[in-house]
Amino acid sequence: MQLSVNSTTDDDLEELRLLAPAGYFIGLHIRFASPLMIYQTYDRAWINHYTVNAYVLKDPATIWGMANTGVIRWSDPSFADPHGILPEAATFGLRYGLTVACGPSSSRSIAGFARREREFDSQEVYKVRACFERMHERFAQPASLTSAQLEALRCLAKGDRHSDAATRLGISESAFKARVVSARERLSARTTAEAIQRARDHRLI
Repeated sequence: MQLSVNSTTDDDLEELRLLAPAGYFIGLHIRFASPLMIYQTYDRAWINHYTVNAYVLKDPATIWGMANTGVIRWSDPSFADPHGILPEAATFGLRYGLTVACGPSSSRSIAGFARREREFDSQEVYKVRACFERMHERFAQPASLTSAQLEALRCLAKGDRHSDAATRLGISESAFKARVVSARERLSARTTAEAIQRARDHRLI
């Protein structure tokens, strides 16, 4: 599932691309074993190898991230890899890396970031973690919407114009617009289209 991306997210992704030139995987707000949103830039050959071999449940990053929050280098002796996945990843260019995790267990975000030529230095670790945690916060479950706000967004999602939706709901057009504006604010959306997309992404409509 892919959420709409705003300019702030674009900036964070570009910074992460530069910090992790061998690629990254970001899974935001994992609920019922499925992330709300995924970004990944790892080499396609590694992604295919990882998928074919069903490594997700053996992945040391997943295992560590579900049990911990914070950041850890893959070279850390406490970063357990009982299935030997890290040496395989290294053959695809993922030689040095970080795993970062944050959020409650009910909505955990986990990410991996890789370099080919050297370890991440302390400043890079700080920047990676900051970008990732900003993204986690940005895509958090929005404040609950009222039934009136949801109703307004559903009308627009179906293609109704403001005037038609207001007539359908038996309210004035200005009252309908006020519902839409308040829904946008609760969803932290800049536009109505973005509000509708965010509501869909969060399975609100």
